Amino acid sequence: MAQFDAISKERYAGRSWQRYEGYAFARTRATVPLFASEMDKATLAFPIAFLPEGAKFMPVAMLSLDNKRNLLVAPDGRWLGSYVPAALRGNPFALLEGPDGNKLLCIDQDSGLLLEDTSGEPFFDETGEIAEPMRKVLEFLSSIETHRTATAQACAALTEAKLIVPWDVTLKTDDGEQKITGLYKIDEAALAALPAAAFETLRQAGAVPMAYYQPLSMQHLPTLGGLAQSHAAQQQEAETFMKQSFRPAQEDEISIDWSVFSDDSPEKDRE
Repeated sequence: MAQFDAISKERYAGRSWQRYEGYAFARTRATVPLFASEMDKATLAFPIAFLPEGAKFMPVAMLSLDNKRNLLVAPDGRWLGSYVPAALRGNPFALLEGPDGNKLLCIDQDSGLLLEDTSGEPFFDETGEIAEPMRKVLEFLSSIETHRTATAQACAALTEAKLIVPWDVTLKTDDGEQKITGLYKIDEAALAALPAAAFETLRQAGAVPMAYYQPLSMQHLPTLGGLAQSHAAQQQEAETFMKQSFRPAQEDEISIDWSVFSDDSPEKDRE
């Protein structure tokens, strides 16, 4: 789980960070939030659903069928889709609310991208001001917050118009039917039947594109099914290789005291 820490001169002067080179950090992300401004690109890449956040809704990219792994991340960390959601591109940084309610620029200390020296991208320049690469990160994350607000307003308008309804997905797989619950979608029939005044309200809230993009994105569900089968086949191949390559444990090995190599060894401490 991410451990975010607020970036300050006192703690981060003389330290640096690395840019991520793959998306292994998103391997367990079954869904990722989307923003209204990126729905056009996201619609061409993966299914989009709505998830409840209290009494509100947020559009998300569906990246999994079992809520366990991100099917769009390859074993080597490559992103397999044609579009990467903006919510992932800020890694390892985030804008989080501080004790006084203001947004603080934070970094995930467990990302593996934080360096204790200046060999990477600096947090601050020689004058003590925020470094240019770091400034661009801050601008990007600030832009995301602006888009988050606009997306929330659009979703509120869709909710008010009663256009967001439960979406129970049933997929046919080699193991039979697989049901996915807890998702929501746009009620296309209700959208088509909206009075002109109600439709104008959606338009003014910036919700009309979202109302049309979400149903269009549903055509990608079979793609997720195909990716799931591909991942399962690769896992089976790996398990078969392991069974063929390593001998079974012998009975006399069960009583061996493996604590000789305990966690307090010097080698472990240096990891």
